[in-house]
Amino acid sequence: MNRRPGLSTRLKLTLSYAGFLLVAGGLLLAVVRMFLLRYVPDGTLTTGPGSGGHGGPAAPFIPSRSDLQRAFAPRAAQAMAFLLVFGLIGGWILAGRMLAPLTRIADAARMAAEGSLSHRIRMKGARDEFRELADVFDTMLEQLENHVTQQQRFAANASHELRTPLAISQTLLDVARSDPTRDQGELLERLHKVNTRAIDLTEALLLLSRSDRAGFISEPVDLSLTAEEAAETLLPLAEQRRITLDVTGERAQTTGSPELMLRVVTNLVQNAIVHNVPTGGTVTVHTEAHRDTSVLRVENTGHPVPAELLPTLIEPFQRGTQRIRTDEHAGVGLGLAIVHSIVRAHNGILDLTPRPTGGLTATISLPRANCDSEHK
Repeated sequence: MNRRPGLSTRLKLTLSYAGFLLVAGGLLLAVVRMFLLRYVPDGTLTTGPGSGGHGGPAAPFIPSRSDLQRAFAPRAAQAMAFLLVFGLIGGWILAGRMLAPLTRIADAARMAAEGSLSHRIRMKGARDEFRELADVFDTMLEQLENHVTQQQRFAANASHELRTPLAISQTLLDVARSDPTRDQGELLERLHKVNTRAIDLTEALLLLSRSDRAGFISEPVDLSLTAEEAAETLLPLAEQRRITLDVTGERAQTTGSPELMLRVVTNLVQNAIVHNVPTGGTVTVHTEAHRDTSVLRVENTGHPVPAELLPTLIEPFQRGTQRIRTDEHAGVGLGLAIVHSIVRAHNGILDLTPRPTGGLTATISLPRANCDSEHK
């Protein structure tokens, strides 16, 4: 944004220092004038009758107020001029030294604006206001760099994932065009599956983007009711895979988006069903309320999950290839990534812990709402 040219901060500080010195010098001279010269009588002073007359000894010279003022005024002007020059030179140097940290911060901000986010100020010295500002700026640059890196990686992965169903559709259409005698029913069925996967992936990407922005209206949410709704929706899938699905616990009130919180629980429960033993496994959803937090825990049986695999499960497009899943419910690799993003947007924590006997325990902790109505 263009601004009108004006005085620099360094020049303003210099003029302020010089002006302060001039005011201090003027006050000092005023004090001398008021409290010293006022006690000196004005006019010709004599030591007594006949002193210095008729050949007697000369009377000593005693300066009057006027004499002192005539002698004092030029020296005062010279002192004020010296204070002005000294204040300007000293103020300019002092202001430059004081504003040097701001220059480094401005250079770092300029480099960041040009796209270089890897530069850090790393200011040394005492922890004053400028050091604190530089440290905060370094922290901001680090977070911004990590965010940009994640967004770039996410965009690259999303482009790759979206390209796959589109390429498959293109191939199927090319085959149908080159072989008109091919079974059209099989072709339409495969196109339908590919198109459904592309739609699911697009909706997941949009949901993940929405949860990252945290642009939702907070409302009271009971995690126990949300868990029951998600379990009721996924019960046919659990029965199909012969998985026992249980919901236990107590009311756990929090605030947030009911739609997003339902998606969190649904993703966790579906993930627990799909990544379970082939048949006969269990999935338990438990809610509980603590003093400051509301907790929802989803625990499932299954094959052992290596500890080194846990950090990758919340990364987009990481499907946990070492875990058992069926092709019809392979997902798009965004389930736990969406859960982590939504929970983080609600100021909560997602914790993944492998069970000693196999399977996974997913725990989300959210700030507990102040719901006085539940006690009424």
